[in-house]
Amino acid sequence: MVEHAFQGLPNEACGLLAGPDGKVEAFYPMTNADHSDMTYRLDAKEQLRVFNEIEEKGWNLQAIFHSHTHTEAYPSETDRRQAFYPEAHYLLLSLSDHDSPVLRGYTIRDGQIEEQDVVVR
Repeated sequence: MVEHAFQGLPNEACGLLAGPDGKVEAFYPMTNADHSDMTYRLDAKEQLRVFNEIEEKGWNLQAIFHSHTHTEAYPSETDRRQAFYPEAHYLLLSLSDHDSPVLRGYTIRDGQIEEQDVVVR
């Protein structure tokens, strides 16, 4: 995810994480269709392809990832409004300090943000 985020600069990067039983088995880097350093939108064709693959494998969408290029790893007002998957976690990676990227996780339900522990194994 960190590599994908740096490759996406100067724009925000995005992607999906999926797997069975609450576990993440795969990260799907996606194109930011907004091509913006302030917002992201998953490319619709890529999103459909990935959702079909997740379904074929019997997996679930576990998390939606995107980077913030100049701000902290905390959901913006836009992130809050566009949190269309309340069952998913939202992983935000801040690149405001290129030498020390920060990854944080959240749930966003009905506009309410709750930070979650992120464990990388």
